[in-house]
Amino acid sequence: MRLVIDIGNTFVKVAVFKDDTIIFHEKHQEINASIIFEIKNKFDIKRAIISSVRDNKAEISAILKKINISFLWLSHKMKFPYKINYTTPQTLGLDRLSAVAGARITFPNTNLLVVDMGTCVTFDFIDKNAVYYGGSIAPGFEMRFQALHHFTKKLPQIKYHKQLIKLIGDSTENSILSGVYNGYKCEILGVISAYEQQYNEVKIVLTGGDFLLFDLEVKNRIFADEFLVLKGLNEILKSNEQI
Repeated sequence: MRLVIDIGNTFVKVAVFKDDTIIFHEKHQEINASIIFEIKNKFDIKRAIISSVRDNKAEISAILKKINISFLWLSHKMKFPYKINYTTPQTLGLDRLSAVAGARITFPNTNLLVVDMGTCVTFDFIDKNAVYYGGSIAPGFEMRFQALHHFTKKLPQIKYHKQLIKLIGDSTENSILSGVYNGYKCEILGVISAYEQQYNEVKIVLTGGDFLLFDLEVKNRIFADEFLVLKGLNEILKSNEQI
């Protein structure tokens, strides 16, 4: 069994894989020894892979060494199940690399646009020949509310609570909600449309904590997978089993 740990800006996602199947998963705000020890006691973990945007490499490494789990830290220098055609791979977000790997497992031999709606919203394109080209990065949903408050003198800090959003805001609060929510949604749909116009066939795969907030036609044209990054990490670990 493999242990996969994805340490993001807001949450830590942990999963146990048996071959390609997730048999256990949970989400925390922090990761510590007790969480890892508890998982180790429940499952026969042989290997682990960790992706982190936080400065906690030494701490997590010490925990895994103590319980004799062989592990790898995700890096652009590792072997990937696709070719990276990106001019600055050392600057690539590790979550982007993982999400692309996860999408390709589900949809091989297909042009793919992966949209990760997290702290930032990222768009990543990989073609049917397994060549990853890059994409784009923009402020995420919550970041837009924070920016309006931080960079102005009078606009309040607004929190979205899954309420009905009016197109025409009849107050300052509702105007901000309308601007951020509808602007974010239209931006995503607009970028998707641009890729669809440039490529005859492209599948759209959504992931990230915010995609559930929006009705983005998750039917035949657009697919959603909340475990995309975890699946990708597992696939990358499989590609580096002998390292």
